[in-house]
Amino acid sequence: MYDPTVARLTYRALLGRRRALILGALPLLLIVISVAVRGLTGADDQTASDVLGGFGIATMVPIIGVIAGTGAIGPEIDDGSVVYLLSKPLKRPTIIFTKLIVAIAVTMVFSAVPTLIAGLILNGNGQQVAVAYTVAALVSSIAYSALFLLLGTVSRHAVVFGLVYALVWEALFGSLVPGARTLSVQQWSLAVAHKLAGGDLVTSDVGLPTATVLLVAVTVLATWYAGQKLRTLKLAGEE
Repeated sequence: MYDPTVARLTYRALLGRRRALILGALPLLLIVISVAVRGLTGADDQTASDVLGGFGIATMVPIIGVIAGTGAIGPEIDDGSVVYLLSKPLKRPTIIFTKLIVAIAVTMVFSAVPTLIAGLILNGNGQQVAVAYTVAALVSSIAYSALFLLLGTVSRHAVVFGLVYALVWEALFGSLVPGARTLSVQQWSLAVAHKLAGGDLVTSDVGLPTATVLLVAVTVLATWYAGQKLRTLKLAGEE
């Protein structure tokens, strides 16, 4: 289910100079903000939670997920180079699964690692805040990567749709419409973080059992459907 050649090509595409600069911008900004906040307010658990949740989990992680998830396959479909992969004796699910692993790895490195560093800067992991939000970043990286990889497979406007989901649905509607939060990867990951953090510093509108089921379901179904769409793309090319 994992092909090293596909993985190498995908890493090369995702970590090219321009894309790597984009991927690194938000993590660097989070760390800069954390240093500034720590210098101005000192170590405070609530402030640390607000920064990591408000900027890290709500903004940085989904945007990085959009870039990595859609970038793992979208550009290849747009420029037609995906035909090279489809012409090889590789199963379509293998291509999708390999690209998903790469997208997850890139998203985790550029989101979870800076989240941990920022949390340690802000309050030294008081009440397990840094660890809780780091785990939330890790968990959401998996679901976001699968979801946005699917978007990259089915649409030429995957980046736009991904940003709409991340910034409009989760950030805007999620803050205004309580029911919308149930269909939010952010809230599902925060349910996991809530279990790890002390007190009520991290909250979620979704219970942990429900969040776990939804995270697994979205990841599995998105990956499966992306494989089916890639198989259809091959047939369309043959016709």
